[in-house]
Amino acid sequence: MPTPSDAVATYILAKDNNRPFLMRHAFMQDASLEMLVKTDTISFPSSAKGLTEIENVLIRRFGIDYENVYTVCLSRPTEANLRHFPCHWLVGMSAKADGKVRVGCGRYDWFFSGAHHGLVEKLVITIDVMESLPEVTLAPTMNWIAKLPYPWCTPEEAAKDMPRIEGFGRLGAFVKHSRPIAPDR
Repeated sequence: MPTPSDAVATYILAKDNNRPFLMRHAFMQDASLEMLVKTDTISFPSSAKGLTEIENVLIRRFGIDYENVYTVCLSRPTEANLRHFPCHWLVGMSAKADGKVRVGCGRYDWFFSGAHHGLVEKLVITIDVMESLPEVTLAPTMNWIAKLPYPWCTPEEAAKDMPRIEGFGRLGAFVKHSRPIAPDR
């Protein structure tokens, strides 16, 4: 059985590289997804039920619109996170249609099955910030995010060489104030 770290890392690899077949190694067949989107810059359905629907929302449809996707979690699961792992994340990507860069951040709340330790039974994704930047910001954005430790990165590592580009202000503030989140007991 996968550990929570395995499940989260597998999900990020699957999403960032458009590999839906990997999701069965992270999620239960009857898993559920909730999306809390606090921006108009990107849209997702508010929920999905079952592995196939989650794959469609988070990987197949997402992969139609975006490329150059890099996602990092700003903390790592510990022994205290066997049932619930809350963490902040950040992402950089580009839109296939127009080349615009998207940078964003938010929170993941991973809930793991007690019977199937390590498999995700529920994921809540909160998107707090998502900026749309001009295509000319692709190189500095990707050069920065691709050098971060993947998929686990500390806020300090993320902030260290963050580009000084207009539109990164809210992302930088979010990362600067990110700290590990205590799991619900």
